[in-house]
Amino acid sequence: MKRLRRLRQNEVMRDLVRETRLCVKDFIYPIFVIDGENLKIPVKSMPNVYQYSIDRLSEILDEVRESKISGVMLFGIPKAEDKDEIASMAYNEDGITQRAVRYIKKNYPELICITDICLCEYTSHGHCGVVKDGEILNDETLPLLCKMAVSLVKAGADMVAPSDMMDGRVASIREALDLEGYKNTPIMAYSAKFASAYYGPFRDAAHSSPCFGDRRSYQMDFTNGQEALREIEADIEEGADIVMVKPALAYLDILKEACQEFNMPVAVYNVSGEYSMVKAAAREGWIDEKRIVTENLIAMKRAGASIIITYHALDMAKWLNE
Repeated sequence: MKRLRRLRQNEVMRDLVRETRLCVKDFIYPIFVIDGENLKIPVKSMPNVYQYSIDRLSEILDEVRESKISGVMLFGIPKAEDKDEIASMAYNEDGITQRAVRYIKKNYPELICITDICLCEYTSHGHCGVVKDGEILNDETLPLLCKMAVSLVKAGADMVAPSDMMDGRVASIREALDLEGYKNTPIMAYSAKFASAYYGPFRDAAHSSPCFGDRRSYQMDFTNGQEALREIEADIEEGADIVMVKPALAYLDILKEACQEFNMPVAVYNVSGEYSMVKAAAREGWIDEKRIVTENLIAMKRAGASIIITYHALDMAKWLNE
């Protein structure tokens, strides 16, 4: 008789043969930076997540540094009156995200600072691209994404992460960065980004809900797996250094296939809805939060993720460091 239970008898034995392990260096923590002063605004749909003004960023960045996780991903939130149809604050040298990057690289230089590249937080209509007659235009959006990426790298960003899902944006951004002398700046592409209901709390946090329609004409149909692999392959051909699958839990099959198919780092974004569901259930006492979060993140790592972007990062780092 095969006795597989022999290696499960106690914690020491289980730990000895453990196949998958989490490390604090696996994690990137998303941060929302809002224009203004002395602001720490709770995101109602995301417990323990806040919007920070730059003068209060140190409160969360000190935690990040102490946790030893690898770095942060920034999402900037300009003032409502500064939003316009061409997202001009996305590539303004004095924009909220550019100022936040300069602050981080001056005061926390050891942290990797990744900047999301998308127009939705900065447009008056809330879509990720230029809009004309109700249509989100692909090619007209690309130059604005390039300007945004270049401006943020000039400010000090270590990596850019285009999340807009416009065709050809990785190649355009790569060319723009190279022309400006930033040949060594990596691109983490949101390659398989699905049009998902799991993004709801994020749109509250980033003030980025579209004013009309939805994003299904540019984000992926969640029913399509092979198309996701084609998107990833296209971004690799265009020069992406890291590719991403987003969301995480409902798309672990895509993540695993991508990791098996492509010999390069693959990131996964454990998104706001996934986070908030765990937090809500934990508050009600229905689940053991630590065990559920650990199990979820292990599933992502087991499926092959090299990098996990998650709002659980600081909690998980504390549990690991214990």
